[in-house]
Amino acid sequence: MTELTRRTLVHGGTALAAATALTGPALMDWAKAWAQTAPWKPEKDAQLSMLRWKYFVQSEDDAFVKLMDAFTQATGVKVTIARESYEDVQPKASVAANTGAGPDLFWGLYSLPHLFPQKCVDMTDVADYLGKKYGGWVDSAVKYGKSGDKWIAVPICYSGNLMNYRVSHMQKAGFSKFPTTTDEFLEYAKATKKNGNPGGFALGHASGDGNGWIYWCLWAHGGQHVDKNDKVVINSPETEKALNYAKALYENMVPGVASWNDAFNNKAFLANEISWTNNGISIYVAANNDPTKKDIAADMNHAYMPVGPVGKPTELHLMYPILAMTHTKYPQASKALIAFMLEAQQFNPWIEAAKGYLTHCLNAYDANPVWTADPKRTVYRDVAKRSLTAGGEGSVGEKAAAAIADFVLLDMFASFCTGREDAKSAMRIAERQLSRIYRAS
Repeated sequence: MTELTRRTLVHGGTALAAATALTGPALMDWAKAWAQTAPWKPEKDAQLSMLRWKYFVQSEDDAFVKLMDAFTQATGVKVTIARESYEDVQPKASVAANTGAGPDLFWGLYSLPHLFPQKCVDMTDVADYLGKKYGGWVDSAVKYGKSGDKWIAVPICYSGNLMNYRVSHMQKAGFSKFPTTTDEFLEYAKATKKNGNPGGFALGHASGDGNGWIYWCLWAHGGQHVDKNDKVVINSPETEKALNYAKALYENMVPGVASWNDAFNNKAFLANEISWTNNGISIYVAANNDPTKKDIAADMNHAYMPVGPVGKPTELHLMYPILAMTHTKYPQASKALIAFMLEAQQFNPWIEAAKGYLTHCLNAYDANPVWTADPKRTVYRDVAKRSLTAGGEGSVGEKAAAAIADFVLLDMFASFCTGREDAKSAMRIAERQLSRIYRAS
């Protein structure tokens, strides 16, 4: 039997070795040995169903399916996978929580488990096992995973929400590098539009891209929707500054962004309709995979979100936590599967197959070669450490989860940018909605 150790695959493994481990008999040898010694023993005749977000990188999903197949072969537990868009996972999980019926496992976005923490299987033993084995969890993942002292979900990974841009269009606009501050970025947006190469941020109900940039914008200008005590503070001069900045950007974007969901900016970038946007690395992956788009891949790069007046990064990246519902008949099988997903022998090749679209939450995986094999991927390595949480200065519990799921802040920005409301009205509407969610007096 080929021995595949954490040291081999986390520290010294090459991309080729990792891919071989994923597909070859060595993985099955290891998986069977793992199943025999793992702390969690699946229940007799256990079968699991999982609802996950719909993939954006085909090779990631291919590797994920192989991972699930290896688990089934090693444990005998069949895993049925369904895929839904970002926007549809949360309502279906809420229905399952309310009815006590539906998939055993939900793999969704942001604070999803905190919408119904009492309906989530306690995952403390799984999180502690993985954290001790793989260098500990990044801080933001701990906040998303825990409710009080209990882990209600396991943070699988992030998808970075960073700037995607065309290098030649940047240079044509008179910039030698991508802007690092919000003031420079606004001038960049104006210059690219003037040259016929505008960009665009989603202002429709885009759970990832839309929420990603408006939370960044709010925080960059010192705004918060709640303070550290979860008191609603959205109606503030700082929020108004963020709204005005967003509107100035909006006026220099390609028309139509108010109706964009998470797929629109990908399509627009690959169709040469925009020269910059915020996104995961999926645009770059798609361009590399399409012979007719190779010129776009060669001419694009990625950058951190610009830093605003607060003087520090204020990024919000897409957290993907996985939870098991308390209605499952197979909690031990669920725990075994989640732990298996994050073991080095398949997690390393899985994130390599994702080509930078997925970023780890366990510190040991910083060493995966995917982050340095292509320098255009490297910034995505750091998103878990840079990301704030959906609660901002406040808690990351049920209330923050409801606010982001209901698009309260995104609707506030959209209504102001499109002229439906003035700044004061937009903030008051958001304030009323947040007050109901946070049960403020």
